[in-house]
Amino acid sequence: MKRVTRRLALRQADLDGAVCPVPDEIAEVLRHSDPVTVVLEHRVQGITPTRQASEGSLRQDPGWQVSGIVWPDDLRPGVLVTVSWQAAKDEIVVRTVVLDEPMRVDGVNYFHEYDPKVVTREFEPGKSNRGQVLHAIRRLGRVFEDGSAVFAESELATRSGLGRGTRGTFLLRNAVEQLIREGYVTRVPGSVDSAGHPSYPAVDGEEPTEMLFYAPLVEPAPYPGDPDGEGSERRDHWVSGFVRKLPAGSQASERQLALHRQAVESEQIDSVPLTPGYTFVKKHHRNG
Repeated sequence: MKRVTRRLALRQADLDGAVCPVPDEIAEVLRHSDPVTVVLEHRVQGITPTRQASEGSLRQDPGWQVSGIVWPDDLRPGVLVTVSWQAAKDEIVVRTVVLDEPMRVDGVNYFHEYDPKVVTREFEPGKSNRGQVLHAIRRLGRVFEDGSAVFAESELATRSGLGRGTRGTFLLRNAVEQLIREGYVTRVPGSVDSAGHPSYPAVDGEEPTEMLFYAPLVEPAPYPGDPDGEGSERRDHWVSGFVRKLPAGSQASERQLALHRQAVESEQIDSVPLTPGYTFVKKHHRNG
């Protein structure tokens, strides 16, 4: 075995713990080496090339990982890294890959290739009511390859931490309506199987139920140095009207079509037709 290469997605725990997952094949070769040399090759914000070497230790927790990694500040959960080892150099090399252009996923800038499913799962919701609901949908729901997710709305009361009693029911309903208003989620008809696993679109023979569908808002991000760059990742701000993809088979309502026309006429957005499968989310205040 002269060379081993694997591609892995980083989790928030990896970034916080200064560790990097290591494939079993590499760990088996280096498990008795201490310290282990790790070289991180990375372009800061997709531009400035860096090469940083450090010494760490291999450990199992429960999978193999190497400690002592100083992750750059511009890395986000879900970023993909290539982890490789070759006998001639006897070091672990970790590389990020720059996106063709920066992308913004729900207000967070990504400069490097990422796994949409992991980005959705690794979401940090905060302690707000809407955050708890979004946490349930993204962490506990069914996540698709593009990062979209579905969750049975009837399960929110038991899985989100809200919904207990009259006041809890009121707060849960308000949180869901706020997420719909902000364009984060859409109600869609789906189904659940005998084990409670959600399906969308609905599957024949399963129990029909109303789902909450989350689709990440992915849009080009400003390049570093732009006035609307990293500083625009604000937790509490106004969001201009925007077009967002709908779940398969859904169409914009007459109200959303009218709001889109109004936004075009008032020059709030570019004069581009609202194509089938997309809806318009009007300007609104967003907390986080």
